[in-house]
Amino acid sequence: MQPGLWLLLATQLAALRGSSVLQQAPGSVMVQTNGMVIMSCEAKTSPTSTRIYWLRHRQAPSPDSRYECLAYWDPIKGIVYGQEVEPEKLTVFPDATRSILNLTSVKPADSGIYFCMTVGSPELTFGKGTRLSVVDVLPTTAQPTKKPTPRKKMCRPPSPVTPKGPSCGLLTLGLLVAGVLVLLVSLGVAIHLYCLKRRARLRLLKQFYK
Repeated sequence: MQPGLWLLLATQLAALRGSSVLQQAPGSVMVQTNGMVIMSCEAKTSPTSTRIYWLRHRQAPSPDSRYECLAYWDPIKGIVYGQEVEPEKLTVFPDATRSILNLTSVKPADSGIYFCMTVGSPELTFGKGTRLSVVDVLPTTAQPTKKPTPRKKMCRPPSPVTPKGPSCGLLTLGLLVAGVLVLLVSLGVAIHLYCLKRRARLRLLKQFYK
């Protein structure tokens, strides 16, 4: 690709909105340092021979914010890399109407927005971009706080009402005392009658022997 075309490309990317013709995935991804990233770009209305380019717009923490050509797949040459690209970290390969970009051992300096692009005559078509963020430590997802489960109120049956009055023990004791008193009174009456009968008998005997 001619240098003049890359200059034109940089000016057009500044106002880039993306096209539905090139479907790029994922929209954004965050990985840890030394991790791996896979991006895909599918040309919906283009023939399978359409050449798909991969570009990167470097962002912080990179000191230079610029657009650069990473690589593209050529049916004869294979992977064609751009300048200052590390081939051992980047791989591009075709899959039917898709182009797959594979990044390995990524660093924070690799953060940026990755675009796929096709070159027409004369228009340039871009994907919507994939925002890559490379961090040393992935943020942890906050666990949702669990609401305490309210305890179920147990319905207790009403306690039986104890009838007021003397208890069974006192009533039984009273009955026993009354029975003993009745027996004592009956015994006293019997003894008294026996004594009366005996006195009457003695009187009769005295009168008989006079």
